[in-house]
Amino acid sequence: MKTLHFSVRIKAPKEKVWKVLWEEDTYRTWSGIFSSGSYAISDWKEGSRISFLSPNGDGMLSTIHKKVPNELMSFKHLGTLQGGIEQPESQESRKWKGAMENYSLEETDGTTLLTVSMDIAEDHEEYFKKIFPKALEKIKALC
Repeated sequence: MKTLHFSVRIKAPKEKVWKVLWEEDTYRTWSGIFSSGSYAISDWKEGSRISFLSPNGDGMLSTIHKKVPNELMSFKHLGTLQGGIEQPESQESRKWKGAMENYSLEETDGTTLLTVSMDIAEDHEEYFKKIFPKALEKIKALC
């Protein structure tokens, strides 16, 4: 597994960037860059499970590993979902199990640096290198 890093400077306070990242409507908009119609199901509390899903129920099952409002959201991936059903023993789940995905916000003079680090299975590296900067630009535009 490899760790990729992405960042973008956004002319907005970190509270605004946080809301764009995690409120349902704006989350659906920017995460739609990865898969049209993407959404998340969770109570968004630290320690809780979260399902990142496409409209057909495929996606990733994770936990909210750490949450510091307006500063850090950290996910630990548990495995994949297929049609909304956990796939704990699938080859794809084994690739992602234990991978971390972290979103950190740092504000200076009204500008927020959003930094994302994510552990990635090597066969997905090129896809995320191409698509993640587009998602960050969408977040910036929404702010």
